Amino acid sequence: MIGAMETMTRRAAAPLLRALLSLAVPLAGCSGDDTATSATSATGTESTTNTAASTAPTTGPGTSQGSSASAGSTGSASETATSSTTSETGGESSTTGARPPEPVAGYADLHLHMMAEEAFGGGWLAGDHTGALEVAVASCDGGFPGDHARLRSNLSDLLDLCKEQPLQVDLSTLASLVPFLNIILFLGGTPASEFLGDIEGTVGDTGLHQNRKEGAPSFEGWPRWDTIAHQQAWEGWLLQARDDGLRVVVMSAVSFDWLCSALPPGNLKRPQCDEMADVIVQLEMANALAAEHDWLEIALSASHAREIASEGKLAMILSIEASHIFGDGPWEPQLDQVYDLGVRSFQLVHQLDNRFGGAAPHNTIFQVAQFSLNCHIDNDCGLTTEALTLGFDVDEECRNVKGLTPEGLDLVEAMISRGMLLDGAHLSERSTEDLYDIVKEHDYYPFYISHGHFREMMTEEKAAEEKTTPAWVIEALRTTGGMFGLRTAHEETNSYTPGGVENSCHGSTRSFAQAYLFGQQGLKVDMGFGTDFNGFIQQTRPRFGELGSCSASFEAEAACQRRDQIDLGPAPLGTDFDTKGFAHIGLLGDMVADLEGLGVDTAPLSSSAENFLRMWERAEGRREGPASAADDIDLRGVVIAPPKEEREDGFPKVCGAPYCPESLELGDSCRFDDECKSGKCSSGPCGVPKGTCK
Repeated sequence: MIGAMETMTRRAAAPLLRALLSLAVPLAGCSGDDTATSATSATGTESTTNTAASTAPTTGPGTSQGSSASAGSTGSASETATSSTTSETGGESSTTGARPPEPVAGYADLHLHMMAEEAFGGGWLAGDHTGALEVAVASCDGGFPGDHARLRSNLSDLLDLCKEQPLQVDLSTLASLVPFLNIILFLGGTPASEFLGDIEGTVGDTGLHQNRKEGAPSFEGWPRWDTIAHQQAWEGWLLQARDDGLRVVVMSAVSFDWLCSALPPGNLKRPQCDEMADVIVQLEMANALAAEHDWLEIALSASHAREIASEGKLAMILSIEASHIFGDGPWEPQLDQVYDLGVRSFQLVHQLDNRFGGAAPHNTIFQVAQFSLNCHIDNDCGLTTEALTLGFDVDEECRNVKGLTPEGLDLVEAMISRGMLLDGAHLSERSTEDLYDIVKEHDYYPFYISHGHFREMMTEEKAAEEKTTPAWVIEALRTTGGMFGLRTAHEETNSYTPGGVENSCHGSTRSFAQAYLFGQQGLKVDMGFGTDFNGFIQQTRPRFGELGSCSASFEAEAACQRRDQIDLGPAPLGTDFDTKGFAHIGLLGDMVADLEGLGVDTAPLSSSAENFLRMWERAEGRREGPASAADDIDLRGVVIAPPKEEREDGFPKVCGAPYCPESLELGDSCRFDDECKSGKCSSGPCGVPKGTCK
């Protein structure tokens, strides 16, 4: 950890902070806060931030609603904020001709699950979003006896519906073709729990994780970039992100009933596994959080959000992400209920098709989940296997044929009538086409994608997933004045040569930079972050250290890339971000600093809060046709990554295993002599068991 003065100097030099100072944002001292008065890094040390950017005004009586007027856990957001009346009679989103407000400098995170300890019946995530650090993110039990991060022993009943129906391919044969289906049917929750967190470069933090149980105060186990079962959005870390320039955050209340039903009943707070029950609890928690702190408010309109952010505080917009949003009952009264709780945006779908529309298929886990509900086996195209797709009805290009339903169309109209923000994340392409048709009829009412990947930038396997966003969707989004939340992801990407950043550490900020620069220079779309913290998904990997740095492809390549980072630069920041990656929301400033060290122009990210506010103002105000012609998209400059197998063949091998020569230091774990700079490894024959460099 570098010294406090060095930290302050580095962050003070960031363009965002310079912009804040030059705009003379009226920031006053922040009054005493009971639990999150100082931001804390993942190691538990206090982080020093630039004073001008970190202070926020004290909220007094009669000031804008959110912190003092929010009803908190009683479940109703105050309606005292000024709200524009939606009008579509022509003109842009200005209604009075008054002098435009000063732009808000700062970042927007379009997708954060802060209260996810209450998702999935409250039975998956360890840690709390609020409270004293040493309690909220204290060490967990590491999976023994296991009050989180594990599935129940017998999972075969999840497929009871399909056991009772005639199938074109019997379940046993399907299980032999689909490993995750085999685990559910025959092996059970113990191996499944381990499977969920196991990706290239890490075995994760699920199932039995005794070596990953240490939270506060040591933080030796979590949070890290590969955390999917432990808290990453504690309130003190969110305050730290605010101090480093976060001005707008979309807090999405989340749940997934299928996962809840797979958890041990004893771990569940709400064993009925009702997604909307989980959502309501999280929304009430968000209101309570805002009532407790004067640096945060729930934004109820575009003008209210601008007022909050202009005062240097964090404007939180409440949203929902659930596969069965509004359940099976009448949705109109439920829409009124969540609107009264402060919700101003949500997704129509999540992982599965629902009553409102089709979802974009991706991970095999969700294909199996969809299959367990409808027992559909599709042979038009192979997503789950080379020849078959489970659960989803797809066309010959493996695209979901389901678009928005009549109920879905009505729900979109209801959202537009309220001036709510339409989140197109997870929609099937057919559903996206239907959504675009509606918004065009409303003078190009804006929609946005809160979190996603640019399809053209993803490697072949990832790009095949419908959930990735193609250029034609970005073109449509731009015509409406929408924006895109770029996932702070862990995956390898293709290279974008016009950006000028070498793509030499897979899954790190170097990979994020490829996608970001493509979005900026090629797609020319307004972007914010789409972190998806606490969203059951990994984050941006580190560039240094032994905790999965540069590890998105395969071990030998990762070792060479890790070895070369010191020579290539930029140098480590001296913070947890170096070796733990984007471990929690409080490291947002470090994410930006590392990008800037790579030579990335982050000024557009520093404008993402303003762009979000303008999008919302366009939704609430008058519009005259498209916001942009969006006819200047340029897809050139993308270099497709060669397949992993082809790259592996270029490495030297021992006993058939590829390795990186002279990549390991004394004491590092090794398999072969030539991996070590010393030329000596204490491993057994063919690297079994592993040894250390001598």
